[in-house]
Amino acid sequence: MFTGLVEEIGQVIRIDGSAQGAHIEIRAKKVLEDVKLGDSISVSGACLTVVRFTGHSFTVDAVPETMRKTALGMLAPGHSVNLERALRLGDRLGGHLVSGHVDGLGTVVKTTGEGLATVLTVGAPTDLLRYVADKGSVCVDGVSLTVMEADDETFTVSVIPLTGTETTLLTKRVGDRVNLECDVLAKYVHRLLRFSGESSDDKVSDNVSKITMEMLQENGFI
Repeated sequence: MFTGLVEEIGQVIRIDGSAQGAHIEIRAKKVLEDVKLGDSISVSGACLTVVRFTGHSFTVDAVPETMRKTALGMLAPGHSVNLERALRLGDRLGGHLVSGHVDGLGTVVKTTGEGLATVLTVGAPTDLLRYVADKGSVCVDGVSLTVMEADDETFTVSVIPLTGTETTLLTKRVGDRVNLECDVLAKYVHRLLRFSGESSDDKVSDNVSKITMEMLQENGFI
């Protein structure tokens, strides 16, 4: 598990790819301080396993499914990536619970300055947007963010200057693809509603109106 609080920006040194997957070597510093073989590191939101490391880099293996379903397949030497080590028991949870299992890809459709912040508008498939709610949490390229607004095609997030400096988000341009992970709580609520006597996914939206504080308490969500 991760928090979505990026520890440093790494740089891709090398990618050896084939139909069987890819070996990706990434230059880093902070995440190498206590690294061990088999450790999990979030690479722009995708949880990957360290298979080799040196004093200045680490290497991860990405299976074909990961390369197909995430933006990692678009990486090239010289590209920057957001890095975070796995959460330890007892650590502060400053962001939100992030599994590092990318749900799908979004596309940056607009960037707008708003005071000190930069607002990113991200387009996403409907099957992901069902889990994105106003003022809820979403993970974009491994960064925990609060949703400003969401509709049937896009959602917006506000990036403060510190987040812009410490992550790759403000390097994104219109048309760039980003890894998205939806809030796990939203996914469990959707699953609960789907199997609470209604077998059709089309009726989930009808069930949403039946959510009450009592129902959430009874099922252990709060």
